[in-house]
Amino acid sequence: MKISIESNGEVTIFELNNSNASKDLLAQLPMNIEVENYSHNEKIFYPPKKLSTSNTPMANAKNGTLAYYAPWGDVVMFYKDFGSVSGLYELGRCIENCENIKNMSGIIEIKVLKK
Repeated sequence: MKISIESNGEVTIFELNNSNASKDLLAQLPMNIEVENYSHNEKIFYPPKKLSTSNTPMANAKNGTLAYYAPWGDVVMFYKDFGSVSGLYELGRCIENCENIKNMSGIIEIKVLKK
């Protein structure tokens, strides 16, 4: 399962794991949504519906990790190493153009990539 995220004319590709949270995110795509800066190492967005964290592994976030922070209901794209924290679940990882995460801004377009 792969998704593309386009921002400012640049496309970044993520490969999702087979977790319930990843499947919940896929079910909401495609979407156009605002991305926000958070801290010094991540970009976040809030999907319309919360994701189920059952059968979803905890994240040990590194550069390129795609995660879900359940307490706030936001999806997180890390562009620097972070580590782990309670409530942070792994959705997948960046596999192409990961350097673009840091520059994402405004409205991003998220789509499922066909096999």
